[in-house]
Amino acid sequence: MSDGFESPDDAATVVLTAVVARVTALADRLGVPHAQVFDTGRLSVASGVPEPVVKALLSGRPAGEPDVQARFLQRLDLLRRTRLKPNGRKYTQQEIADGAGMSRQQAGALINGDRRPTMEHCDAIQRFFRVHAGFLTAEDPEALAGALQHTEQELLHKLADREREAAAAARDPLERLLQDHGVRGIAWRAAQLPTDQHRDKVAEWLDMLLESVKRPES
Repeated sequence: MSDGFESPDDAATVVLTAVVARVTALADRLGVPHAQVFDTGRLSVASGVPEPVVKALLSGRPAGEPDVQARFLQRLDLLRRTRLKPNGRKYTQQEIADGAGMSRQQAGALINGDRRPTMEHCDAIQRFFRVHAGFLTAEDPEALAGALQHTEQELLHKLADREREAAAAARDPLERLLQDHGVRGIAWRAAQLPTDQHRDKVAEWLDMLLESVKRPES
């Protein structure tokens, strides 16, 4: 997905290009489908960037809303649609106003685009919706890069776990057996056998194997 990116002067787009390349490499190494790590709907919700803009940026095309107020309105609308109350309904203007410490008139003017938001307004609304600082105002490439950096961290944790498991399996033949086949896999294979006599043979073989394999002393 990193193919097609040019070398723009914009620092945020340069960062995005690098993050996309790293996530792509990690996904390939772990065998994770690109459609999963670059799920545009999920990335849109996480970053606040409209899904069509996410698709364009991931394809290497210049995209994004340059006006801060327009970005604020887009992302506030997304927050109201995706960060819902426990009953599944949107927060009302009054609830946002109360939670953000402003009047209902102020909240209404911001939501309707009749008033340009200040940094204080943005900080208060971000705290109310429990999103990170800059969610409402960051440029689209920067916001998308931030969301992908979270994906990158998840993949790095998964890779570290896999490498720990592989190291343990290399030291312990019993662990290698369980990793290669798994308890469920062995049980499933045994269940396919035609008679109890065959299944008893499998159980007997496993008992013998477990007795013969000694774990290395720690």
